[in-house]
Amino acid sequence: MRTKPDLSFWKLWNLSFGFFGVQIAYALQSANVSRIFTTIGADPHDLSYFWILPPLMGLIVQPIVGMLSDKTWTKLGRRLPYLVVGALVAVVVMCLLPNAGSFNFTVSSAILFGLVSLMMLDTSINMAMQPFKMLVGDMVNEKQKGLAYSIQSFLCNAGSVVGYIFPILFMWFGIKNTAPAGVVPDTVIWSFYIGAAILLLCVVYSLIKIKEWPPKLYNEYNGIVENAAKKEKTDVITLLKHAPSTFWTVGVVQFFCWFAFLFLWTYATNTVAHNAFSTPETVNYPGITYQGKNYTGKYLIADNDSIIINHGTKTGDYLANQTQPFTLTTADIVEKRADGTLDISATGSVKIDNPSECSYMSRTVLDATSTQYNEAGNWVGVLYAIQALGSVLWAVMLPRFRSRKFSYTLSLLLGAAGFFMTAFVTDPYVLFVAFALIGCAWAAMLAWPFTILTNSLRGGNIGAYLGLFNCTICVPQIVAAIVGGWILTMLSSPGELAPEYLMMAVAGVSLIIGSVCVFFIKEGTGDNGRTLESPKENPVESENI
Repeated sequence: MRTKPDLSFWKLWNLSFGFFGVQIAYALQSANVSRIFTTIGADPHDLSYFWILPPLMGLIVQPIVGMLSDKTWTKLGRRLPYLVVGALVAVVVMCLLPNAGSFNFTVSSAILFGLVSLMMLDTSINMAMQPFKMLVGDMVNEKQKGLAYSIQSFLCNAGSVVGYIFPILFMWFGIKNTAPAGVVPDTVIWSFYIGAAILLLCVVYSLIKIKEWPPKLYNEYNGIVENAAKKEKTDVITLLKHAPSTFWTVGVVQFFCWFAFLFLWTYATNTVAHNAFSTPETVNYPGITYQGKNYTGKYLIADNDSIIINHGTKTGDYLANQTQPFTLTTADIVEKRADGTLDISATGSVKIDNPSECSYMSRTVLDATSTQYNEAGNWVGVLYAIQALGSVLWAVMLPRFRSRKFSYTLSLLLGAAGFFMTAFVTDPYVLFVAFALIGCAWAAMLAWPFTILTNSLRGGNIGAYLGLFNCTICVPQIVAAIVGGWILTMLSSPGELAPEYLMMAVAGVSLIIGSVCVFFIKEGTGDNGRTLESPKENPVESENI
């Protein structure tokens, strides 16, 4: 087995430069998808389910790309073809998604178009993201992996900050930040356009600068016997059976980390709005109860063609005044179309034989139309940028620790402290500290897992294992999205505002559990057989999913 040569700084830079463009796309998606769906008419209570799509697509795409690219050899290389395909699809979808409300669709059609676009965008981002992790594993020796991932970390966070602040920058440049009902503002649309252009330029740069090793040379550098490599089984079950213990122990830590961060993305806005901006509350009536069954809809339509907006006291007043049997239809969408007609998407209908048995359900929610709520939403974008900057600064500090495990554990504990602060702090500026601490966890959880894992992998299935390892990122997010509503219900009191801030505390507890699990990790060995416990280079963040 030949020893991989040391690479110059700029060659290491070139291996990961495309990550900058990919990360801009990811940041635009994560920061604006909920805003886009809300603008085109989606029920806010359905937004959390939309967030199941990104990790679900990553769960499917990443292992497939990893295993296929291990066996792909073209003139472009083995990893770069997947970067090209993924990036090109992402560029097209980035130009379509923010225009979901501009194609004169009905609301239901616009939401469906947005969902398909979101699935395509996240699939393509995952496909474009995967090659950069595998290129470092393929072409960088153990001594330089920390530096390589440090560069990737810098580009990752730089792309995040740019993506987060694009809409604000364009607003300062005079682009309109408002739009007619159902249409996404130009600041968001142009953010996606410019992000797509930067992604395309980054891909072109990568194709020019990256030259992957041919199969024979790759096998020599990675200790692969060609004939054995052809016979090597690569099905998922076989790979998992022979996975090193590091794969599983790091995976457990990953579960609790990504479980926590899904709660951050889901509940941070309402937490900050309630705690730090004193957003007013309002009473919302989501539906009626009749004979033990619940019927919900944005609008209620009675058989006398009366349309009742299902909000405030109108629902209760209407039901209280009914004495005769009537049919009530619950509708999610009632839209005034261009030709003046009504488009109704009905979700159910019930014959109310005895109106006295009919009651309405109520809940207290934050007033999303208030100035305070929208100011909080803008502030959360700033906080995410602080998190990214905090992550960069902490990544510089991590190499100063003698023990990788200790720095990993400490980072997660600092992140847990940040989550607890977010749950209870009422000063918006003190939240800078909270999100900077969360950035410490973000730095370590995206740096050490891939560094530790790649050091324990040998043979021709590195890409396949890295693809499978992404399941430890996607699965916990899916689990968190599914159980988050149940946990919140358990913490809530009927008729009172749901304590979403407590979900930040739950996330903090999850990170504490993850920090304990770090001590069960058994790190792999380097090329010289020495256990790689003491980092010699800067750690990194390798990706966001």
